[in-house]
Amino acid sequence: MDKIDKTDDEWREVLSPLAFEVTRRRGTERPFSHDDFPATPGRFHCLCCGAELFDQSDKFDAGCGWPSFTRPAASDAPVGESTDLSHGMQRTEVHCTNCGAHLGHVFPDGPAPTGLRYCINGVALDFREES
Repeated sequence: MDKIDKTDDEWREVLSPLAFEVTRRRGTERPFSHDDFPATPGRFHCLCCGAELFDQSDKFDAGCGWPSFTRPAASDAPVGESTDLSHGMQRTEVHCTNCGAHLGHVFPDGPAPTGLRYCINGVALDFREES
């Protein structure tokens, strides 16, 4: 997939105000505000560019209020990481490498097999059920 580069005005035309705040301004949605994803097989895609990011089979309930995954959908999924020093702490931010969308953060307290918890804003994801 080619890199996507849009202006803020172009993103505002296609995203809700909350999706813009989260994905383009590195915001966070309220916890427990996005529990409407089906539990059926499928994939989670970037809301901004449609890239495949996470698989339903790797989703788990971490009790934190955000969709959580143990790993990206594939080794070549466009899930990048960078250091986030905001809010007086050091965290690892997760973003889409195709379009730069902020997705959430990854923490080293997840279950096996990876021990990782990709804590992702639901508003940054588009679920597509397997057909």
